[in-house]
Amino acid sequence: MIPTIDLQAPDLAALDQACCAWGFFALENHGIPQPLIDASLGATQRFFEQDAAAKQTIARSGSNSWGYNDAELTKNKRDHKEILDIGPPVSEGPLAGSQPQWPSLPGFQTTIEALQRHLHATALTVARLVTASLAAEIDVAGPFRNHSSFLRLNYYPHSEDPAIDETALTAPHGDLGISHHTDAGAVTVLLQDGLAGLEVYNADRWVAVPGTRGGVIINIGDIVQVWSNDRYKAPIHRVRASTGEPRMSIPYFLNPAYEYNYAPLTAEAPRYQPINWGEFRSKRSAGDYADVGSEIQISDYRTA
Repeated sequence: MIPTIDLQAPDLAALDQACCAWGFFALENHGIPQPLIDASLGATQRFFEQDAAAKQTIARSGSNSWGYNDAELTKNKRDHKEILDIGPPVSEGPLAGSQPQWPSLPGFQTTIEALQRHLHATALTVARLVTASLAAEIDVAGPFRNHSSFLRLNYYPHSEDPAIDETALTAPHGDLGISHHTDAGAVTVLLQDGLAGLEVYNADRWVAVPGTRGGVIINIGDIVQVWSNDRYKAPIHRVRASTGEPRMSIPYFLNPAYEYNYAPLTAEAPRYQPINWGEFRSKRSAGDYADVGSEIQISDYRTA
């Protein structure tokens, strides 16, 4: 079972252990209002219940990375899911020209924008605590002042051919909601609808992450692994295909400004050369949206 951290009374030693051992933890006393969580999950359901033509009116395109998509790839394999990505207007960097697209559903935009504000504040607080647990000299407000963070609404439809392997890192056949991966950014804040499906690879086995409705799950990403110089490992995780009713989740990805260069913050000899976020994000996006070869990884920037 993944550990739990109390956001109102954080124990940095416990947080350090959680990041070392799991990279995943549940967040208690997170302060995100339950009515807002319920309204956001309801808005998510209303969007994905629309017919295909309605959803395609705000489809992601080659010139706009924000919008609806049902053909994303992970590890060059198509995910068994639909998504709606909502991010800020982008004037420069790899996603320049992207603009948020909103469905014409009453109350949808107001609800989701309110949720974005809460999730961003939560993610920043967690990032500050993580760097404090590393005793790192960094003001996280700097890299995330002109951030490239975004919200994703996930919908996992029923699968007639789910992957069933319980232990292997790569499922040999069948559908997965999302294949195994790490998150590229700093911190991910996740809300779920009460149905299980998310799993983390730990001690050579897949471990189910609770899908509690109203609960908040945190996982660290590649940026934190680099900051920590490998003390904290970005956890490998996946989502099983839904075998019963469809499942929904809402992750918020805390990402820095595109011009930000990140590198180890600890005193040991650095295991990574500096990585430009804009370059990394651009190359990772190319692997997510088109079958253009293997996904870029932070291991490509290792010095040792």
